[in-house]
Amino acid sequence: MPELPEVEIVRQSLHKRIQKKSIRKVIIRNRNLRLKIPSGFEGFLKDKKIIKVNRFSKYLIIHFQNENYCIIHLGMSGTIHILDKKKPLKFTNTSFYHSPFLPIKHNHVEFIFNNLKVIYNDPRRFGFFQIIKNRQDLEKRFKTMGPEPFSDKFNLKYLVNYFKQKNKNIKSFLLDQKFVSGIGNIYASEILFESKINPFKKAKRLNKKECLNIILNSKKILQHAINKGGSSIRDFKDISGNKGTFQKEFRVYQQDGANCKRSKCKGIIKKKFISNRSTFFCNFCQN
Repeated sequence: MPELPEVEIVRQSLHKRIQKKSIRKVIIRNRNLRLKIPSGFEGFLKDKKIIKVNRFSKYLIIHFQNENYCIIHLGMSGTIHILDKKKPLKFTNTSFYHSPFLPIKHNHVEFIFNNLKVIYNDPRRFGFFQIIKNRQDLEKRFKTMGPEPFSDKFNLKYLVNYFKQKNKNIKSFLLDQKFVSGIGNIYASEILFESKINPFKKAKRLNKKECLNIILNSKKILQHAINKGGSSIRDFKDISGNKGTFQKEFRVYQQDGANCKRSKCKGIIKKKFISNRSTFFCNFCQN
């Protein structure tokens, strides 16, 4: 599943290409995604002008005129492809998985513009589209989710209060979207390594310095990953043909058995499982 940096790369590509354009037609080839696409979907979006493409956590949000919105979630295998009639693109994939080229199968939704097509492809069909008809409903949609790592609300006071008397380990909290939105398995391991915190440590035992390190390193690592074009665990190339490079800088993720990359540390990177998710950490500097 894409994490916040990968979804942000998709957002940037979409915003650049479809901002201020109007949807001329919507074609649905398969309504049976995680949430079934309703019968009025095509008519609702037809001739709608796009103001901008935004993002919250791992959700794309297309803003239309008159405060209408379309939420897109990519699920496990969803990718968005852009086809330009005037200037054919060698690489159509805005996302980071699978082929950089438009697949033949599983193209479920098409947004048709004057000289542009946006195609949603999803072999496993875990992604979804959702229409939101006003700003109040949009805010309500994400009300139960925690703040993003980049938000001012993700601060020391928030963490200290949230962790009081909590027995759950800190790695599980970083993956809990009710606590913080957008951090997934890859970046949780990287954040905890950078913060020198054992992923199994109970949240209630974190001191203020450790909480502050989590906040600062969450922002730093996610922003760095965005700057590097996301993490190419699979064959990511954006619509310019640029491949994400952050995976070359993983310090613990998928590094089990390697020597710790921290200067002067003699530890070894270990792999264990927390809630059935692989967790990577140094057995020395994170103890």
